[in-house]
Amino acid sequence: MSNLLGKTRLAYSRVWHHVNLEDENRTLGRLATQIAITLMGKHKPIFSPANDCGDYVVVTNCNQLRVSGKKFEQKMYRKHTQQPGGLKEMNMERLVSKLGYGEVLKRAVSGMLPKNRLRAVRLARLRTFEGPDHDYKKNLIRYWAETPEVIKANKFIEK
Repeated sequence: MSNLLGKTRLAYSRVWHHVNLEDENRTLGRLATQIAITLMGKHKPIFSPANDCGDYVVVTNCNQLRVSGKKFEQKMYRKHTQQPGGLKEMNMERLVSKLGYGEVLKRAVSGMLPKNRLRAVRLARLRTFEGPDHDYKKNLIRYWAETPEVIKANKFIEK
């Protein structure tokens, strides 16, 4: 569809979404997928993989982040220095004590974004805060606690 038809300028405008993890009952992975979709702009009718039309996401109360099972003690984050024997490992518990829960969420969302040149730009629009206070109160338009859940169209197709 041509960009000249319809009111596409409004669709390209970036909206600020607020996620309060105190009210959220989803685990880390399910929350990260929804944030990645919002950062990419897949929820908009004008989505194209080559265009960066995603929105901003502000996450507060990251210290309320939920993980299932024994991931907090057992999940490992690995990086390599490209030198022989340069594999560095850190479990989630140590990563949280060193960098905070926001870094865990950012790494989960980063793994769900496409691995291309837009990844860093999209991830820069994710803002995480450990407590309820943040600097973007004037920018916020949508609150995830107030928006209805997305219903898949497949449920309504009769077989």
